[in-house]
Amino acid sequence: MNAIENLTEDQCARLSWARIAEPDDRTARAMIAERGVVEALEMARAGESGRPRASAERFASRLKDLDIERDLEITAKVGARVLFPTDADWPDGVDALDYAPWCLWVTAKNSMSLASMCQRSAAIVGARASTSYGEYVAAELAAGLASRDFTVISGAAFGIDAAAHRGALACDGDTIAVVAGGVERPYPGAHASLLARIAEVGAIVSEVPPGSAPTRTRFLARNRLIAAFSGGTVIVEAGLRSGSRSTVTHAVKLLRPVAAVPGPITSMVSAGCHEEIRAGRAQLVTDAAEVAELFGAIGGDLAPVKQGEFKLSDDLDPDTFRVWQAMPTRRC
Repeated sequence: MNAIENLTEDQCARLSWARIAEPDDRTARAMIAERGVVEALEMARAGESGRPRASAERFASRLKDLDIERDLEITAKVGARVLFPTDADWPDGVDALDYAPWCLWVTAKNSMSLASMCQRSAAIVGARASTSYGEYVAAELAAGLASRDFTVISGAAFGIDAAAHRGALACDGDTIAVVAGGVERPYPGAHASLLARIAEVGAIVSEVPPGSAPTRTRFLARNRLIAAFSGGTVIVEAGLRSGSRSTVTHAVKLLRPVAAVPGPITSMVSAGCHEEIRAGRAQLVTDAAEVAELFGAIGGDLAPVKQGEFKLSDDLDPDTFRVWQAMPTRRC
């Protein structure tokens, strides 16, 4: 029996849209919002969009070469599976997005469901051109969150992303890499071994079919998934024009908490973090305990109150304290 025979008409249509349209294609999204994935696909076959000044001719030409049965065969061959919104493993958080993914490709060698991994989770994102300070902080945050049973979610890019994944893996924690290309295409290539390790203990997720190349627009679209999968987002080192700040924007729109790690005020790579804090979109955090308190269960993940060194004089009443101050500090 062919794999396609087990799919519903809706699922086949979703696989088709994932292949013929970019995640942020406004024409496709508008058509689907009005007609649904199945009827909108029939309109696309006819080159009709149903909207003034919007052309769907590009979909018709792409549909001529569409072969979702082959896509399913490749999916199985690379050890991945496809998730649809009706599946129990579907992470509910993405349904709150302005445009949710049509379906998701997941590579995971463990038995955990994607939905359960996302229930208690934190995204850690930041600059690719990070400093040793930023990478150290990202790894420490990830390790601390993983030890508190948080799944660490990031994008497997150079810099902060990679440090976050490695921090979680060092503590045998769960981690999810949300990628902009096919789940079987390691990107960047230098992270092939890192992604292989993530697939063993966590998951690699993408909304584009196997074989798809990562592009700039797909990276930006991917950022919304990172925000939607997680219970909150931490930004560690980001310039004023850093792409990771778009993840913060999506998290804010989803009403998810956002945290930012401060850096030296002279460091441009931390300027974006400082601006997010100054604008009130992010709360300043300095360690994993503070992140857990912000993202975790109310009253269940309280961070310890930070205090200075305790002195015996701290417990004295005002009159006794004045007497104590008047006493000589030198011994006779």
